[in-house]
Amino acid sequence: MAGPGMIGGSRFTRNEMSGDKRHFTKHKIDRKKLLLRLWKYLGRNRLVLILAITCSVLSSVLALYGPKLSGTALDAIDLGTGNVAFDTVFRCVILMIILYAGSAILAYFLRFFMVRLSRSVTKQMRKDIFNNLTTLPVSYFDRYQTGDIISTLTYDVDTVNQSLSSDLVQILQSVVTVVVSFIMMLTIAPILVLVFAVTVPATFLFTRWLTKRVRPLFRRRSAKLGELNGYVEEMLSGQKTVRAYGREQAVLDRFDQKNDAAVEAYTKAEANGTITGPSVMAINNVSLAMVSVFGAIMLAMGRVTLGNLNSFVQYSRKFSGPINEFANILAELQSAFAAAERCFGLIDAESEKPDAEDALVLDHVTGDVRLENVDFSYDPGKPIIQGLDLHAAPGSLTAIVGPTGAGKTTIINLLMRFYDVEKGSVYVDGHDIRNVTRDSLRKAYSMVLQDTWLFHGTIFDNIAYGKPDATMEQVVAAARAAHIHSYISRLPEGYNTVLSDNGTSISKGQKQLLTIARAMLLDAHMLILDEATSNVDTRTEQHIQAAMRNLMKGKTCFVIAHRLSTIRSADNILVLDKGQVVEQGTHESLMAQKGFYYRLYQSQFDSVS
Repeated sequence: MAGPGMIGGSRFTRNEMSGDKRHFTKHKIDRKKLLLRLWKYLGRNRLVLILAITCSVLSSVLALYGPKLSGTALDAIDLGTGNVAFDTVFRCVILMIILYAGSAILAYFLRFFMVRLSRSVTKQMRKDIFNNLTTLPVSYFDRYQTGDIISTLTYDVDTVNQSLSSDLVQILQSVVTVVVSFIMMLTIAPILVLVFAVTVPATFLFTRWLTKRVRPLFRRRSAKLGELNGYVEEMLSGQKTVRAYGREQAVLDRFDQKNDAAVEAYTKAEANGTITGPSVMAINNVSLAMVSVFGAIMLAMGRVTLGNLNSFVQYSRKFSGPINEFANILAELQSAFAAAERCFGLIDAESEKPDAEDALVLDHVTGDVRLENVDFSYDPGKPIIQGLDLHAAPGSLTAIVGPTGAGKTTIINLLMRFYDVEKGSVYVDGHDIRNVTRDSLRKAYSMVLQDTWLFHGTIFDNIAYGKPDATMEQVVAAARAAHIHSYISRLPEGYNTVLSDNGTSISKGQKQLLTIARAMLLDAHMLILDEATSNVDTRTEQHIQAAMRNLMKGKTCFVIAHRLSTIRSADNILVLDKGQVVEQGTHESLMAQKGFYYRLYQSQFDSVS
């Protein structure tokens, strides 16, 4: 996404954008395409798949020969005389034991292969999802809830995994069982097979009708669960704010609403999905009753032996059983399809527009930045930036000030090309940044944001994040410049101290200093500061300002300032209001004009006094 140039935080907070984040929903994918894509994932492990199919076929065939042997053993009894051909009976019993034992062993290997197969598929699917997430534009994460995306990466992938490891095994065995049972029934009593000419089409039509009804319900169930996870993630990350404002009950009430909606969606999906099993079972019971009635008539007429009738009834149960089992797992399959849709939706999400083939790689950047007649809006019809012109000379310090929503952070988004301008152009060293590779553009900047971001790892790793080959001496020098070395030295493990949970064990000011040290270590030609000293005390701020001044020497710097007293020495102050530059100049010249900047400056001191 942002690359190493994204130093201070995970991404910008878009104060200028209107509306809340949308919940993570995806377009409907055709079922045939869905199955084909899942099959392609399975096909990546052809050997394991072939072994699984072989075990499934052999296990089912061996088990299905048992009813034939039991019929043969039954016919070895002469009902008229009571004589029994024990040799035939014992031979059939021994063969049945061998066949059933072999079937059980093969079934074990089948499960083993399917677990390996499903594990491989889900591992690859998670990798594909996460790989694509790292290529998505920043705008994507501004639109969708993080918790909802995480729900897809975890819950939905696990749902697909469960279906592959269990449901797919049942389907494979069911297909083999139905085919072999049908063939065996044809060899025993073809006329009795006509019973299924009525019940099987009835089962097929019913399940097809129910599938169309149930699938949207399972899609909605996944979406509602994603909404619930997104809300939980938001509330857990904002616990201090929730408690500070005494909004615990409001949060609980809102959670109850979302929880009820998720439970309702789950209940509707499961209730409609579980109708299939009992309904198909009823149809199958009708078929078994008809087989028993007509089979008894044929036995009385001498058209079939008792052993053959016994075998036929067993095969008819095996024939009907998989159909009933398939109906029972139909709901789970619908859930898996809905989950797979969301997974593939993330995989198919459009990545950041690739660089042009002839895109220029920025090298030896001097830091001459121009914005010419730039227009931009996040939402059509709601302009944020209009007709913006700006020139930042190499080595200059440009401060961007203005009220909330004026477009300050948006300018930084455009400079870093997190978003592309709608009209006009942005130039670096005379090159339109749309004709420059994003990687080289973003590496030309170092950045410190007000929203700090630290990851699970040592302090050394966090400071060296933008420069992985940095030495300990370089990291210590950056920490000294950021006035955080003394604090690190007092820690038991020093620079090897492990930070976790975004550095919750240290203060916000210390977190800010670590991100400032990270930016100081990166040898970039341009610098972006988004109120980088807002979380430190006044004395520390003075030290950092001095260190920052040394850091800024020879670099083009852009500073988003909320406290105007910190940017008096800026070479150029850009004053924004409602997306337009209303004033521009040095601190002294703007104060002399006694215009918009003058009123902003005076209001801050009035509020302090």
